[in-house]
Amino acid sequence: MTLLRILMLVCLALSVVPVTAATPVWGAPQSSAVDTPLAQLRPGEWIWAGDDPALGPMVVVVSLDEQRAYVYRNGLRIAVTTVSSGKPGHATPTGVFTILQKDRDHHSNRYNNAPMPYQERLTWDGIALHAGGLPGYPESHGCVHLPTEFARRLFAATTLGMTVVIAEAGHAQADLVHPGLLAPVDPGSGASMPALPLDDGQPWRWTGDAATSGPVSLVLSRSDQRLIALEEGREIGRARIVVPPSATPRGTHVYVMGAGTMPEHVDGVSDGNMPRWQAIAVPGHEADAGQPLDPALLAGVQVPPAFVDALLPRLRPGTVLVATDAHVLPETTGRGQRVFDALPPDP
Repeated sequence: MTLLRILMLVCLALSVVPVTAATPVWGAPQSSAVDTPLAQLRPGEWIWAGDDPALGPMVVVVSLDEQRAYVYRNGLRIAVTTVSSGKPGHATPTGVFTILQKDRDHHSNRYNNAPMPYQERLTWDGIALHAGGLPGYPESHGCVHLPTEFARRLFAATTLGMTVVIAEAGHAQADLVHPGLLAPVDPGSGASMPALPLDDGQPWRWTGDAATSGPVSLVLSRSDQRLIALEEGREIGRARIVVPPSATPRGTHVYVMGAGTMPEHVDGVSDGNMPRWQAIAVPGHEADAGQPLDPALLAGVQVPPAFVDALLPRLRPGTVLVATDAHVLPETTGRGQRVFDALPPDP
């Protein structure tokens, strides 16, 4: 066989080999700033403030009404994304699910081998979280579509058996349909978390069990003048505090507790007994990385001394403190805003 004949046969063989299209990439390639108002997230945009499995259990809440998904770690929201759920005739089911299976490079057995990267199966009949199209309205065949980069991060953070709650108005309580900064469900069971407001005039409350040693996370809301402690995804204490008003918004900053103490004084905390805090970078505040907590931010801060006495023994290096202008009290958050219609726009 001549060389020319061989080359012709090779070319003919190559011409009939099917070309596999590259897997599409959906959504924004990077996180929006942590202080971005959620109603301003455009289709495909998302926020990921960072994650560490050592901080405690994770749970995901999907709001079909908002077309958003919320990720909580140890009871505190760490991420949120726009999604696209099932279109009319292929509605995404509501309820409490667990992650049954994970497949990084899944392809559909039902829809022409369509790529479903970072698939996290919720039901055996095909409902899953995975990267997919995000037109700004429900358009899937029942799955919950996520931006590709968000799906990749979520896939790396989740575990089999983890709880995922899918909520819709008329089938769930308002705090599930419009989730807030604190997790509205128990991370183990998916059951709604009871509301734990302070009584009128009650300065603080502590329900933590001294026998437990799970990681504690803290959230300080300047708007609501509250300090809340979370453990194993559940609230264990909250206190009314005083944070002097600022002329300009301070946004959201995240601190991690290190070894040693700070010499600065905070009302209610003895001198030399305040843990040392160091800022970590979050989207929109990347320059914070490694910076110590500014002592000027502590001036005039007042915390009930008895609450401090209960909290300090539970703090360990690695404890996370989130200081934010955002609200945490349900009575101040108002009703969630619907930002996507259930049907695509008219042509």
